[in-house]
Amino acid sequence: MSMADRALLGQAMGESLDTMKICAQDKKIIRDLAARVAEIAALPVQAEKRAMWRKLNARKPVRPMVMIDQVCWNEINVNDELTLRCTDSFCRYYEDILRKTLYQWRHFPVDKVVESYIDVHKVIHNTGFGVSIQEEIAVGDPSNSVVGHKYENQFNTMEDLEKIKMPRIWHEAAETEQKMAVAHELFDGLLEVRASGADPSYKTIWDPVSMWMGVENALYMMVDNPELMHELLSRVTDGYLSQLDQLEAQGLLCGPQDEVHCTGAYTDDLPAPGYNPDSPRVKDLWMFSMAQMLGTVSPDMFDEFEVTYVSRIARRFGLVYYGCCEPLDMKMAQVRKIPNVRKVSMSPWVDQERGAAEMRDEFVYSRKPSPAFLATDQFHGDQVRADLLATRTICQRHGCPLEIILKDISTVRYDPARLTEWAGIAMQVVEG
Repeated sequence: MSMADRALLGQAMGESLDTMKICAQDKKIIRDLAARVAEIAALPVQAEKRAMWRKLNARKPVRPMVMIDQVCWNEINVNDELTLRCTDSFCRYYEDILRKTLYQWRHFPVDKVVESYIDVHKVIHNTGFGVSIQEEIAVGDPSNSVVGHKYENQFNTMEDLEKIKMPRIWHEAAETEQKMAVAHELFDGLLEVRASGADPSYKTIWDPVSMWMGVENALYMMVDNPELMHELLSRVTDGYLSQLDQLEAQGLLCGPQDEVHCTGAYTDDLPAPGYNPDSPRVKDLWMFSMAQMLGTVSPDMFDEFEVTYVSRIARRFGLVYYGCCEPLDMKMAQVRKIPNVRKVSMSPWVDQERGAAEMRDEFVYSRKPSPAFLATDQFHGDQVRADLLATRTICQRHGCPLEIILKDISTVRYDPARLTEWAGIAMQVVEG
């Protein structure tokens, strides 16, 4: 979820229950958009895509699958297709989701499945770890949610570790019920309304650590004071496990996911046997994790400071998607130690041949082509095609199940047609 999406959701969640009265014009806007989404969701192609994702995630693909996500939406609205017209913040949040769904279907659908339901997120509170972030922010494009951060180091001694508190989670059921009632008013007869519990799939110990210390400080501390770093990582891991325990005990977990880290999560392996939709368990879900800031450390340090801790969390989940932008082609021996891994990211900085030779048919090869192809002065479709064909050829040679995930798209130089052209080329490559 982007910063803009979070802002819209925050506004909607902050509405007083007494003020949640939907005006007729807002309701008409939402229902018109929902009707169009419902028509698309009913098309046979959606079931076909789900089936192909299930095959891929079983490592028996029909063909490579393609997704586009984490788009620079601030550069896309050239024809007013994404302009929000509702006045109520609750409606604007869902209007934004619906308009983006329709836009992507029209311009770069690739293998994204359009579903026939709308999720209403339960109002779940989490106290977090009790450590505030101290930072400076650098803004390039004010309309873009991608900004730079400079973090202050707040952990220099063992005593500083006492700042970390164990998270506490609780549910505001009355607020959830009110939001469900309004959603039913907006969507009934068009899209199914689902009360969605927390999706705890994204679990990386390094995001909070990097924001509490700064990346450079944390890397130096691994060498200069490994005892402090191990205790810090242990406490963060304990906090995550406590969150999972609380969510599971209170019946606040989401049901089976459709996507995990920008890829299709459809699988016959989840939920696990004994699943109860009224009380989902952690083992019914996918997890996604990564250690991007450890991209340059040795395999041994990666094993010591990442695999040791992420494995404690990963064994709780049914399946795991591992990695993001960090190169993992030289660390597959360590990645194999992480329980339940099914997909592994192969970023733009890997040796693709080496990565494929290491993975073979044991994992889904989740290729991340460089978004820089969309950021140059001129878009060169021939370069995109050559890049994607090279990936497909390598994966065919080594028997790797392949997905191609274009993400982290910071700019298309305000030329959204580039996304459409990239999508067309990618689908030609995987279907050819």
